Amino acid sequence: MVSQGLVGERIKMIRRQRGFSQAQLAHPELSDSYVSLIESGKRTPTPAVLELLAQKLDCSLTYLMNGVTAEQMEELELGLGFARMALDNGDIAEARRRYAELLEDSNLAGLASMREDAQYGYALAAEACGDLLEAIAVLKVLYEQSTEGRTAARRVAIAIALCRCYREYGDLQTAVKVGEEALGIASSSPAWDDDLVELGSTLLSVYIVRADFLCARQFSKELLAAADALGTPRSIVAASWNAAVAAHEVGFDEEATSLLERALALHSENGEPRNLARLRSAHAKLLLRVAPGEVDTARNLAVRALRELKESSAGTSAIARCHLTIARAELLLDHPAEALEHALMAREIAIAGTNRTVIADAHLVLGQAYWLLRRDEEALAALGEATRSLELLPSTQATAEIWQTAAEVLGRLGGHEASTAAYHQALACVGL
Repeated sequence: MVSQGLVGERIKMIRRQRGFSQAQLAHPELSDSYVSLIESGKRTPTPAVLELLAQKLDCSLTYLMNGVTAEQMEELELGLGFARMALDNGDIAEARRRYAELLEDSNLAGLASMREDAQYGYALAAEACGDLLEAIAVLKVLYEQSTEGRTAARRVAIAIALCRCYREYGDLQTAVKVGEEALGIASSSPAWDDDLVELGSTLLSVYIVRADFLCARQFSKELLAAADALGTPRSIVAASWNAAVAAHEVGFDEEATSLLERALALHSENGEPRNLARLRSAHAKLLLRVAPGEVDTARNLAVRALRELKESSAGTSAIARCHLTIARAELLLDHPAEALEHALMAREIAIAGTNRTVIADAHLVLGQAYWLLRRDEEALAALGEATRSLELLPSTQATAEIWQTAAEVLGRLGGHEASTAAYHQALACVGL
């Protein structure tokens, strides 16, 4: 929204610089009293009047409205474009730097829409860099701000990003609150469109992470029905993706594979690189779980996904997870040295961020690789780091699985007391 007081001040300043009186500026189209009221902030000029005054004062309409010259506006737009390009191309640190510089530019202060673009982009870059707390702080402010002048698509995009960041950080209660509130499912069934199906899929992923499989299964059916009714590739991919995960978690592996392959096939035709790479990584992870005979296929798929993730805006957590998928495939192929290499890369990436689940998982896979290489002391140290990280995490299905694997490896290493404690933690995570 343009502040009428600031507009009036700018008109008054330029009028004086040009050596005009109020009567001279007003004549013949306006009255000098009307110009006086505008300059004092007591009247809001119409767009037509603003355009007329800009012509009379020989300045840009943009400057009168926002205090920014046309040249400054062009520079800001160029800066936003370069920041977006850096993020899309996977140069996430550069993107974050560029967005931060834009937000420090005083010329952006009066440009609400452009400033929001920069804030949103900065939050996505911070998330991609693994700084979830910073991303959450910025997105929370955007989410709670007035939605006046904001498009419906941007409102949903902010909710998706905030829900996703809370999920990745492990604050599942808040993630669910944001997702359900933005969908409005507490009061009525959403009027589904592509954006809302994607938001619903993000919310579904939170139900899965917190092991609420009954709710996840029911909600996934609603999402799939909505996507089929819309018939758009974007909605079908979004719904099928996490519906596949929900199906796998309750033992419907054939259905899970079919849904994920459908999503991958559709997205391969017209999807954007970031999500296509993440889908390949998810497919590789599922193959490792449900098709032990296709370990080579899973590894090759994950290797391709890793290359694509590095060239997209997917971010550090997705890259670290893909390294861990490759490491697990190498473990199954009895290649512990190769597994160790990928696990070390995953740990290095993970500890630079704030995704505590990935940090714990990286230490776990390291422990498995060290154990197979008969480096028992290093295996115990890595597993100790894994359990210390796990103790800071909420009770979810993912943490239960990590606790269980840690218990198994600790038992093989002779740490029976620690192994028993880890088994108890795994059971506690699933409410047993």
